Amino acid sequence: MAYNQAYNAYKTTNVKTASQGRLVVLLYEEAVRQLSSASSMYDADKKLPVKNIEKFGNAILKAQEIITELQVSLDMEKGGEIASNLMALYIFFNKQLTEANIKKDKDVLDSILKMMKDLCESWTQAAASSANAPAAPVQQTLNIEG
Repeated sequence: MAYNQAYNAYKTTNVKTASQGRLVVLLYEEAVRQLSSASSMYDADKKLPVKNIEKFGNAILKAQEIITELQVSLDMEKGGEIASNLMALYIFFNKQLTEANIKKDKDVLDSILKMMKDLCESWTQAAASSANAPAAPVQQTLNIEG
């Protein structure tokens, strides 16, 4: 019990103190975790056992909620073409995941999972490089108002 409370406190602090880049990485990591969980529920014949259907659907829905959060966080004005491409990709992911959820299609799910892992890795590298970048110099200004 105490371990769960400590872990939850750690997670909350991790999110509250994270940079924007790190928050994006945390979202991707959780989406990948949910999709990996859903993918692991299939049996060896790529069939989803009846006992796993509800958990499978919940994992897919959580991943879709995260992807939607990534969508609404895009700054389309500042992001330009990259933001537009990510928006199209997120829309595609959600459509494909809806199809995977309805049809219980492991191949579709695994395809999206692979792309999400690749994006997660890219965001991790980008967040790390921006965290190590030198800070912009602080400009001193003269206050003539008194």
